[in-house]
Amino acid sequence: MTGAVFSQASTSFGELVQFHAHLDVIGIAAAMLIGYFYGLRNLAEQYAPRGEELVTARQKRLFISGVALMVIVSSYPIHDIGEQSLFMFHMVEHLVLALVVPPLLLSGTPWWLLRAILRPVLPAVKLLTKPLVALFLFNATLGLLHAPGVVEAMLTNDTFHFVAHFAVWLTGILMWWPVLGPIPDTPQLAPFNRMGYLFLQSLVPTVPASFLTLGDQPLYKIYETFPRLWGISAHTDQILAGFIMKFGGGLLLWAAIAWVFFTWYSEEQRYGLIPSDRNQQLPS
Repeated sequence: MTGAVFSQASTSFGELVQFHAHLDVIGIAAAMLIGYFYGLRNLAEQYAPRGEELVTARQKRLFISGVALMVIVSSYPIHDIGEQSLFMFHMVEHLVLALVVPPLLLSGTPWWLLRAILRPVLPAVKLLTKPLVALFLFNATLGLLHAPGVVEAMLTNDTFHFVAHFAVWLTGILMWWPVLGPIPDTPQLAPFNRMGYLFLQSLVPTVPASFLTLGDQPLYKIYETFPRLWGISAHTDQILAGFIMKFGGGLLLWAAIAWVFFTWYSEEQRYGLIPSDRNQQLPS
């Protein structure tokens, strides 16, 4: 196949990237896991409520899964391909850091541990996790990081690249906070409002995604200078990245909407049946 999709010389995977360990990512992941289990072990006596399970096996699995996914998308080969050839891989990394890793980490951290960690900055957390504030900060960051000049800066400056990905992750935490309500000190949206909030979030990324999919030439000129893995042209790569942003991100958010709805429905059914069950047990 030739033409727009394979219009540039093809580079094989082996020619483009060689395995190497991303020690910075491994170090951050190790610090997160050590901090998590240290906190469970050493802060429980002071901060955990009496008579409540400190942490469930499910929470541990969720937290470890979040850290593992962070390592996978930020290391060889996904990060390397996104940094050296295909923007669509860079987009996958951004979406996972923003839409998958944060809810796993928040859901996997016991509320008492999260509150103990955030106690010094809790007033700021309460402000930044207000729904409209969190929504604005997340989408402003996501939009800014896909501006041509910012993308080029990320690819040419490792320190800036790290800061940019940290910003995506941090604002992702803020965006998911009103949905998950991980600690009682900060309000959680009611189920219907959560679905509306997530629906609005699913619409906003379509704006930058449209620039990627509808443009008639590559938006990121720097990618035209890179080797073209599997012969995918820079323009086609950009279009595919736009589709990943629009439909991949949308699918994740709609899955979250469905989760909120069915959880809400299940709780309504369960608590709605309790009075009738009790009435059936009462003597006539």
